[in-house]
Amino acid sequence: MNRITQCLHGRGTVSSVMHHRHRPQGEVPSGLLAFTGMFRPVVFWNITDRCNLSCTHCYNASGPASSTEGELTTAEAMAVIDDLAATGVPLILFTGGEPLLREDLFDLARHAREKGLKMALSTNGTLITPEMAARIRDAGIEYAGISLDGATAVTHDRFRNRNGAFEATLAAFSACHEAGLRCGVRVTLTRENFPELEELIDLSIRIGASRFCLYWLVPAGRGSDAYDRLQLGKKEVEEALSLLYRKAQETSPSVMEFLTVDAPQDCIHLLASMECDRSPDLNDAQELLASLKGGCSAGTRVANIDAQGNVWPCQFARSREFLVGSVRNRPFSTLWAEEENPSLALFRKKEMQFSGRCGTCRHRRICGGGCRVRAHAAGGDFSAEDPFCFVTGDESRAV
Repeated sequence: MNRITQCLHGRGTVSSVMHHRHRPQGEVPSGLLAFTGMFRPVVFWNITDRCNLSCTHCYNASGPASSTEGELTTAEAMAVIDDLAATGVPLILFTGGEPLLREDLFDLARHAREKGLKMALSTNGTLITPEMAARIRDAGIEYAGISLDGATAVTHDRFRNRNGAFEATLAAFSACHEAGLRCGVRVTLTRENFPELEELIDLSIRIGASRFCLYWLVPAGRGSDAYDRLQLGKKEVEEALSLLYRKAQETSPSVMEFLTVDAPQDCIHLLASMECDRSPDLNDAQELLASLKGGCSAGTRVANIDAQGNVWPCQFARSREFLVGSVRNRPFSTLWAEEENPSLALFRKKEMQFSGRCGTCRHRRICGGGCRVRAHAAGGDFSAEDPFCFVTGDESRAV
């Protein structure tokens, strides 16, 4: 995760990180969780595969026809929550599918709240009415990340394969604000919506989004089928990062925070831009990024539990060889603590010898070799170079 705003406007953040570094995770502000250095992960939990939409790029291949067979029962899910609370995970992010389609979502959320867990929701937004927003808030869920993949109905509805999805999603933001529920935009940037990026940022500010979280396409689920057709190239990626940097400079952190996900190498562009601008926050940004100790959070600060209870290093690492285990066989806490687990060992080995450009790149200490899921998907080699990295080695000496 590349926290652009926190690095650009981060005076005081380093001291805050150090102050909270060894405190219980329940006492760590959510904005500092990424920098705590703890291996108790944020858990992305696909509580159902069902969805009322069938999005082109869905990493979980969810849709209206997805089966509920084999999904964790309410009792099983409650037991998982008990274990996650005992483990001390900092946050559960309920996702899907569309998590609002799971009938016991609010029972699970209330149980998690009683156990002292922080919660967020990842949703397409189309089911969030004013009444639903109030239920989300009252269940103890503090934040809703709402997918918005275009600045126009034509683009967003095409992505979501549903006419009217755009207007329903905009209405969700209004409903969340009415309920006092913090919400933000999640967008997967591709060739189809890249031309609307600046317009989408401006729209996000107008509808009151507190975060603008940009995801890059990952070859997982239906994203694999659409990957070659939709993935951006070097020129578009650099233009997008430059635009996000400029918008983050212009936008007060109290209005909206900017960040990117699924490409740890984005921080190299950020630091180079800050050095070019002689940013007074450069030293703090370098220290914050160094505290992450090698980019990607999969298998360390991030974990995924799917609807059937399988545990993965992250929500995109779903190849069978990446399976950590199942909460139906052993508790999550036990699985996550296994240092010899073959899947976790792969993702946690920060000193792995990479091949290709990643093997000789001087930036690997900070980006950790980019996204290993993309590297593996490109040719079956976990240690190969990340094909989505466009770093040339000519960037500024700040990194």
